Amino acid sequence: MKRIFITLALALSWVGLKAAVEPEEFYGIGYDDIDDDIRDELSDEQDYETDTIAGPEPQAAVSPAVKPSKQPCIYDMPYSLTANYPNYHRLAANTAVLFGAGFATLAVLDLLPENATSWNKKEETEVPMTERYLKNVMKGPHWDGDKIIFNYVLHPYAGAAYFMSARSQGFNFWYSALYSFGVSTIFWEYGIEAFMEIPSIQDLIITPVVGSLLGECLYRGKRYIVEHDYELLGWKPLGYVAAFFCDPVNEFLGYFRGNDAHGWSSRHQQQSKVDISSGFALVPDATGHAAPTLSVSLTF
Repeated sequence: MKRIFITLALALSWVGLKAAVEPEEFYGIGYDDIDDDIRDELSDEQDYETDTIAGPEPQAAVSPAVKPSKQPCIYDMPYSLTANYPNYHRLAANTAVLFGAGFATLAVLDLLPENATSWNKKEETEVPMTERYLKNVMKGPHWDGDKIIFNYVLHPYAGAAYFMSARSQGFNFWYSALYSFGVSTIFWEYGIEAFMEIPSIQDLIITPVVGSLLGECLYRGKRYIVEHDYELLGWKPLGYVAAFFCDPVNEFLGYFRGNDAHGWSSRHQQQSKVDISSGFALVPDATGHAAPTLSVSLTF
């Protein structure tokens, strides 16, 4: 059983990493494709009135950070619970890595003592996998007796990590919460963990619900870190560690496929323009006679 989980973990992780480094095809929306209602919702953010959502006219108002056909980075856009800029290619790679990590986690948990996980080791060796799975699914869900650290610490954080896997790839709060529910409930609770135990009522609620709320807090925290160029308390290493804690999947895969969240301030730095003009004019002097005068004007 453990060999199967480890093999699947390695295979899925390899698929995710391979998808991460492959040339990215554009399946989402571009800056020019943002719906009018979303543009209206975002137009209240004054910092982005011209450089991110104003559209192709006037051309001079478009910031260097914005390339019309480029997949939007959600950290370049103003904060919103509902605005949606999905990057399906990167989410697919995230999902493969999450599935691989899930199988690896199950294999590690299977090595722990029975009193740590409440898994029936004897049944695991004596009852076939499919029979054990069907029995657990039919009996569930039930109120489990797992340790507090599993139910109320690790599960909410896992749900937040699932949530951030989608949130950082442009999905809004509701789609990210739905993604967290799908991974935690379908893949984990009624998926691979059901081979080991009956699905848990606490896990079905706490992981996606509390995890999504925690995930949105982590998303706000990561936005702060990104907007300060990954500096936290004046120290970049601390910022990178905090960003990884907030968004482990995207930060990890960012080392292989590039991280769009890097370099925020350089993309949003306003380019000041200085126009210099000069000319001659005839200006009356104190005696009333016209005198040639050189004028120079600077416009910032």
